[in-house]
Amino acid sequence: MPETVQRLGDGIAVRCNTTDAAWPPERLREAAAGADALVAFMTERVDAALLDACPRLRIVAGALKGYDNLDVDACTARGVWVTTVPDLLTVPTAELALGLMIGLGRHLREADAHVRSGAFTGWGPRLYGTGLAGSVVGIIGMGAIGRAIARRVRAFDAEVVYADPQPLDAADPLTPGCERLPLDELLHRSRFVVLAAPLTAATLHLIDRERLALMRPDALLVNPGRGSVVDEAAVAEALDTGRLGGYAADVFEMEDLSRADRPAAIPGALLRHPRTLFAPHLGSAVTGTRRAIEAHAADNVRRVLAGHVPADAINDPRGHGC
Repeated sequence: MPETVQRLGDGIAVRCNTTDAAWPPERLREAAAGADALVAFMTERVDAALLDACPRLRIVAGALKGYDNLDVDACTARGVWVTTVPDLLTVPTAELALGLMIGLGRHLREADAHVRSGAFTGWGPRLYGTGLAGSVVGIIGMGAIGRAIARRVRAFDAEVVYADPQPLDAADPLTPGCERLPLDELLHRSRFVVLAAPLTAATLHLIDRERLALMRPDALLVNPGRGSVVDEAAVAEALDTGRLGGYAADVFEMEDLSRADRPAAIPGALLRHPRTLFAPHLGSAVTGTRRAIEAHAADNVRRVLAGHVPADAINDPRGHGC
């Protein structure tokens, strides 16, 4: 955004991608070859090859929350700061997760198509669905986004259970009303299962054929976090065989640049299935939020170029690099 460039201030030459498409790796390397700072989105893979082509880099300022597309160890080894935006994406992502849950449970995709088809002539007993009130909502991953989702679904009078390696803090207001369960038990009990875990080696295809088989056949799986936490082919198979009631997602395996073996596209069987609801990675697509995210990243660039420690650094490269 132009205001982000202005925020960086005079004396800083900025080279921007002004298109809606991500630069391919070779174009990014060319553009950043002489750069002191790089503002990276989830469409950029920052790895050793890129860093070696950009020897002047002092900071990779991530305009993102999850950073599996950034090789933090490689940055640290080369003396490059890595920063993220840990809080600004939480609320809009949680809100979208609620929208996906309600939309999937209440058949909004099919309902919209029915009205637009011209077949709707008035009320009738059709498209009965599932509401949040009284439902068991299982949240996998109780970090900031998971907790934000929990607060919102509890306002709908849903029962919240969660699975996370760490229990909620005893002082957290959510603790009295949220039961921590082993993952397999959560999958067995929940009508809605919401994935709010980051993508790591441990969570890659966390929801696979075996775990899908543990879920209720009427369960609704919602993924607002990272595509590769699920095995999309297995989800399509479970939908086709009636082992899963529905799938909603804002994220897809093909997006996860940290995976060399990521699929090239979303499985056609998944796209075609009527019990799905998809969004094109809109978690943080709120105008004010995007402005604030870019401003936060720009401020971190300014701090590092002025010789200061940036905010929200996820590494400390001091003492490394040249």
